Amino acid sequence: MDARIAVLASGAGTNLQALLDDPQIGSALDRARARGVKPVALDPAHYPSREAFDRALTTLLEEEAIEYVMLAGYMRILGADTVRAFRDRILNVHPSLLPAFPGGHAVKDALDWGAKVTGATVHLVDEEVDHGPTVLQEPVLILPDDDELSLHVRIQEVEHRLFPRAARLLVEGRLKLEGRLVHVLGDDEETVGAGSKE
Repeated sequence: MDARIAVLASGAGTNLQALLDDPQIGSALDRARARGVKPVALDPAHYPSREAFDRALTTLLEEEAIEYVMLAGYMRILGADTVRAFRDRILNVHPSLLPAFPGGHAVKDALDWGAKVTGATVHLVDEEVDHGPTVLQEPVLILPDDDELSLHVRIQEVEHRLFPRAARLLVEGRLKLEGRLVHVLGDDEETVGAGSKE
Protein backbone atom coordinates (compact mmCIF):
# COMPACT_ATOMS: atom_id res chain seq x y z
CA MET A 1 0.00 0.00 0.00
CA ASP A 2 1.85 3.06 -1.26
CA ALA A 3 -0.90 5.65 -0.86
CA ARG A 4 -0.02 8.99 0.68
CA ILE A 5 -2.21 9.35 3.77
CA ALA A 6 -2.60 12.29 6.13
CA VAL A 7 -4.02 11.66 9.59
CA LEU A 8 -5.49 14.70 11.32
CA ALA A 9 -5.79 14.17 15.06
CA SER A 10 -6.66 16.06 18.23
CA GLY A 11 -6.65 14.99 21.87
CA ALA A 12 -5.16 11.68 23.00
CA GLY A 13 -4.86 10.23 19.49
CA THR A 14 -6.26 6.75 20.22
CA ASN A 15 -7.73 6.41 16.72
CA LEU A 16 -4.38 7.50 15.28
CA GLN A 17 -2.81 4.66 17.30
CA ALA A 18 -5.37 2.22 15.88
CA LEU A 19 -4.34 3.23 12.36
CA LEU A 20 -0.65 2.90 13.24
CA ASP A 21 -1.25 -0.55 14.73
CA ASP A 22 -3.06 -1.82 11.64
CA PRO A 23 -0.62 -3.99 9.64
CA GLN A 24 -1.47 -2.44 6.26
CA ILE A 25 -2.16 1.20 7.15
CA GLY A 26 0.56 1.27 9.79
CA SER A 27 3.18 -0.08 7.41
CA ALA A 28 2.42 2.74 4.96
CA LEU A 29 2.97 5.27 7.75
CA ASP A 30 6.15 3.46 8.84
CA ARG A 31 7.50 3.78 5.30
CA ALA A 32 6.71 7.48 5.34
CA ARG A 33 8.56 7.94 8.64
CA ALA A 34 11.50 5.97 7.24
CA ARG A 35 11.70 8.56 4.45
CA GLY A 36 11.87 11.39 6.93
CA VAL A 37 8.23 12.46 6.92
CA LYS A 38 7.58 14.14 10.26
CA PRO A 39 4.43 15.15 12.10
CA VAL A 40 3.24 18.70 11.43
CA ALA A 41 1.28 20.78 13.94
CA LEU A 42 -0.90 23.59 12.63
CA ASP A 43 -2.10 25.81 15.46
CA PRO A 44 -5.40 27.50 14.56
CA ALA A 45 -4.49 30.35 16.91
CA HIS A 46 -1.70 31.35 14.50
CA TYR A 47 -4.20 32.17 11.74
CA PRO A 48 -6.42 35.26 11.53
CA SER A 49 -9.57 33.31 10.60
CA ARG A 50 -11.02 29.83 10.17
CA GLU A 51 -10.79 30.35 6.39
CA ALA A 52 -7.08 31.20 6.60
CA PHE A 53 -6.42 28.07 8.67
CA ASP A 54 -8.39 25.97 6.18
CA ARG A 55 -6.40 27.40 3.26
CA ALA A 56 -3.13 26.63 5.07
CA LEU A 57 -4.24 23.06 5.78
CA THR A 58 -5.37 22.46 2.20
CA THR A 59 -2.14 23.92 0.83
CA LEU A 60 -0.05 21.72 3.14
CA LEU A 61 -1.95 18.58 2.13
CA GLU A 62 -1.61 19.40 -1.58
CA GLU A 63 2.10 20.27 -1.28
CA GLU A 64 2.66 16.89 0.37
CA ALA A 65 0.74 15.18 -2.48
CA ILE A 66 -1.68 13.64 0.02
CA GLU A 67 -4.21 11.28 -1.54
CA TYR A 68 -6.38 10.37 1.46
CA VAL A 69 -7.21 12.15 4.72
CA MET A 70 -8.22 10.35 7.92
CA LEU A 71 -9.83 12.34 10.73
CA ALA A 72 -8.78 10.43 13.83
CA GLY A 73 -10.63 12.24 16.59
CA TYR A 74 -9.97 15.56 14.87
CA MET A 75 -12.00 18.10 16.82
CA ARG A 76 -12.21 20.84 14.18
CA ILE A 77 -14.69 21.16 11.37
CA LEU A 78 -12.96 20.93 8.01
CA GLY A 79 -13.62 23.90 5.76
CA ALA A 80 -15.47 23.51 2.48
CA ASP A 81 -12.29 24.14 0.45
CA THR A 82 -10.51 21.20 2.08
CA VAL A 83 -13.54 18.94 1.67
CA ARG A 84 -13.86 19.86 -2.01
CA ALA A 85 -10.14 19.35 -2.65
CA PHE A 86 -10.36 15.79 -1.24
CA ARG A 87 -13.94 14.89 -2.18
CA ASP A 88 -14.77 11.25 -1.27
CA ARG A 89 -11.22 10.77 0.05
CA ILE A 90 -11.74 11.92 3.67
CA LEU A 91 -12.88 9.52 6.40
CA ASN A 92 -14.14 10.48 9.84
CA VAL A 93 -14.89 8.27 12.83
CA HIS A 94 -17.74 9.30 15.15
CA PRO A 95 -18.92 7.84 18.49
CA SER A 96 -22.58 7.23 17.65
CA LEU A 97 -24.77 5.56 15.07
CA LEU A 98 -25.15 8.53 12.76
CA PRO A 99 -27.41 10.25 11.95
CA ALA A 100 -28.21 10.01 15.68
CA PHE A 101 -26.19 12.25 18.01
CA PRO A 102 -23.95 14.24 15.66
CA GLY A 103 -21.53 16.83 17.04
CA GLY A 104 -18.87 16.98 19.70
CA HIS A 105 -20.83 15.48 22.64
CA ALA A 106 -22.26 12.33 21.10
CA VAL A 107 -21.62 10.00 24.05
CA LYS A 108 -23.11 12.41 26.60
CA ASP A 109 -26.02 13.17 24.28
CA ALA A 110 -26.87 9.45 23.95
CA LEU A 111 -26.85 9.03 27.73
CA ASP A 112 -28.87 12.20 28.31
CA TRP A 113 -31.44 11.05 25.73
CA GLY A 114 -31.89 7.75 27.52
CA ALA A 115 -30.89 5.76 24.43
CA LYS A 116 -30.49 2.01 24.87
CA VAL A 117 -28.09 1.62 21.94
CA THR A 118 -25.43 3.84 20.44
CA GLY A 119 -22.30 2.85 18.52
CA ALA A 120 -19.56 3.92 16.15
CA THR A 121 -19.74 5.20 12.59
CA VAL A 122 -17.03 5.68 9.97
CA HIS A 123 -18.24 7.98 7.21
CA LEU A 124 -17.04 9.94 4.22
CA VAL A 125 -16.82 13.64 4.97
CA ASP A 126 -18.92 16.24 3.19
CA GLU A 127 -19.52 19.95 3.87
CA GLU A 128 -21.94 19.28 6.73
CA VAL A 129 -20.96 18.14 10.23
CA ASP A 130 -21.15 14.34 10.76
CA HIS A 131 -23.31 14.03 7.65
CA GLY A 132 -21.42 12.24 4.86
CA PRO A 133 -22.28 8.75 3.57
CA THR A 134 -21.78 5.90 6.04
CA VAL A 135 -18.98 3.45 5.28
CA LEU A 136 -19.15 1.19 8.37
CA GLN A 137 -21.25 1.17 11.54
CA GLU A 138 -21.54 -1.05 14.57
CA PRO A 139 -23.90 -0.77 17.55
CA VAL A 140 -22.84 -0.63 21.21
CA LEU A 141 -25.38 -1.37 23.95
CA ILE A 142 -25.75 1.24 26.68
CA LEU A 143 -25.65 -0.52 30.03
CA PRO A 144 -27.78 0.66 32.98
CA ASP A 145 -24.71 1.68 35.02
CA ASP A 146 -22.84 3.35 32.14
CA ASP A 147 -21.41 6.80 32.59
CA GLU A 148 -19.81 8.88 29.85
CA LEU A 149 -16.34 7.40 30.41
CA SER A 150 -17.33 3.73 30.56
CA LEU A 151 -19.52 4.02 27.47
CA HIS A 152 -16.89 5.96 25.53
CA VAL A 153 -14.26 3.29 26.28
CA ARG A 154 -16.49 0.58 24.80
CA ILE A 155 -17.32 2.72 21.76
CA GLN A 156 -13.61 3.37 21.19
CA GLU A 157 -12.93 -0.37 21.13
CA VAL A 158 -15.31 -0.58 18.18
CA GLU A 159 -13.89 2.55 16.53
CA HIS A 160 -10.38 1.11 16.73
CA ARG A 161 -11.57 -1.93 14.76
CA LEU A 162 -13.78 -0.18 12.20
CA PHE A 163 -11.60 2.83 11.36
CA PRO A 164 -8.54 0.93 10.07
CA ARG A 165 -10.80 -1.41 8.08
CA ALA A 166 -12.62 1.51 6.46
CA ALA A 167 -9.29 3.21 5.71
CA ARG A 168 -8.04 0.06 3.96
CA LEU A 169 -11.25 -0.20 1.91
CA LEU A 170 -10.95 3.43 0.82
CA VAL A 171 -7.26 3.23 -0.07
CA GLU A 172 -7.75 -0.07 -1.90
CA GLY A 173 -10.47 1.54 -4.05
CA ARG A 174 -13.14 -0.82 -2.71
CA LEU A 175 -15.75 1.81 -1.86
CA LYS A 176 -18.31 2.72 -4.53
CA LEU A 177 -20.78 5.53 -3.89
CA GLU A 178 -24.37 5.57 -5.17
CA GLY A 179 -26.02 8.63 -3.67
CA ARG A 180 -25.71 8.08 0.09
CA LEU A 181 -25.18 4.32 -0.24
CA VAL A 182 -21.63 3.04 0.04
CA HIS A 183 -20.99 -0.32 -1.64
CA VAL A 184 -18.01 -2.31 -0.39
CA LEU A 185 -16.57 -4.10 -3.41
CA GLY A 186 -14.87 -7.47 -3.18
CA ASP A 187 -15.48 -11.16 -2.77
CA ASP A 188 -18.05 -10.55 -0.04
CA GLU A 189 -19.66 -7.52 -1.72
CA GLU A 190 -21.94 -5.68 0.66
CA THR A 191 -23.86 -2.44 0.79
CA VAL A 192 -23.69 -0.12 3.76
CA GLY A 193 -26.02 2.85 4.10
CA ALA A 194 -26.73 5.46 6.73
CA GLY A 195 -28.19 3.80 9.79
CA SER A 196 -27.18 0.26 8.82
CA LYS A 197 -24.70 -2.11 10.34
CA GLU A 198 -22.07 -3.68 8.11
